[in-house]
Amino acid sequence: MTRGFFAALGLSVDAESVYRVVLREPGIVVDDLAGRTHLLPGNVHGALGELTRLGLIQPSWDRPGQVHVVDPEISLTSLLARHEADLLQRQQAIAAGRAAIGDLIAEYGGGNGRGDIKYLSGLDDIRTHIEALGRECVSDVMAFVDGGPQTKENMESSRPQDQAVLSRGVQMRSIYLESLANDPSTLAYVKWLTGQGAAIRTIPVVPLRMIIFDKRQALLPVNVSETARGAMILRQGSVITALCALFEKFWDEAAPLGAARERALDRPSRQELSLLRLMAEGNTDEVCARRLGISLRTTRRLAAELMSRLNARSRFQAGVLAAQAGWLADDGRTP
Repeated sequence: MTRGFFAALGLSVDAESVYRVVLREPGIVVDDLAGRTHLLPGNVHGALGELTRLGLIQPSWDRPGQVHVVDPEISLTSLLARHEADLLQRQQAIAAGRAAIGDLIAEYGGGNGRGDIKYLSGLDDIRTHIEALGRECVSDVMAFVDGGPQTKENMESSRPQDQAVLSRGVQMRSIYLESLANDPSTLAYVKWLTGQGAAIRTIPVVPLRMIIFDKRQALLPVNVSETARGAMILRQGSVITALCALFEKFWDEAAPLGAARERALDRPSRQELSLLRLMAEGNTDEVCARRLGISLRTTRRLAAELMSRLNARSRFQAGVLAAQAGWLADDGRTP
């Protein structure tokens, strides 16, 4: 069994070392484990406690001072089933949360603004407000940029605004899709931004299109799935705080522009892992392509390759098998 499998089950490195020894030497005395594993006695006892909590071992009643290894066919299968159930529950919670957000935003979508929400319709109105918010900004701008390659018109209209904001010493941080590297024009524009002092990072999937100004106002789409329906400006303190926290979480996970990514040869890329998550959530090929900023043809090719590697018959099964393989073991978010 690989390290990835044990990590996916929640075992620490120390616990895995101890477990492998007791599997090979069922009658080993606890006091001898430190020598076999090259761990400190305190670490050994901590690992034994972890294995006991997970139901993989238990103190021996017949042989005091030794541990009894629960039949792996029973213990590991049971532990894996619990993780599969947890994965399914998380995926269902993500889907329900995304639907709830869409419903909440749509509930306010028909009005012209209420309280701390202002609604914008049409590209002209949106660009006008972005320009105004940029002029008023004094400290920082944080942005999620989705949609893959940026249009020539969008970049041309943004260039003088971005330059004016950066020239005033405003800190600008933006998270783009990794797929921008496939579009020379977008990549050139982003490199120009970094030359002007902006900080740019990339990630396979961004949660939604968003710009936050001075941690006080946020520009968001009215509907995260149908951005053409318009946009809104939020000024609610608690909501802005949550959106800032969301940005910081993704900023920590994102990679600096152009940074080389190292990965194990048997593990998918970050983009492939994101596609697996999107597939497991039940998204269509079209939605996956849009979220990743790649073509529909590329999405289908990647999906077919991943399902073939996993020998999966369905997209949801591909997500479960990916977790079992340890591919999602270090996934601390629910994108």
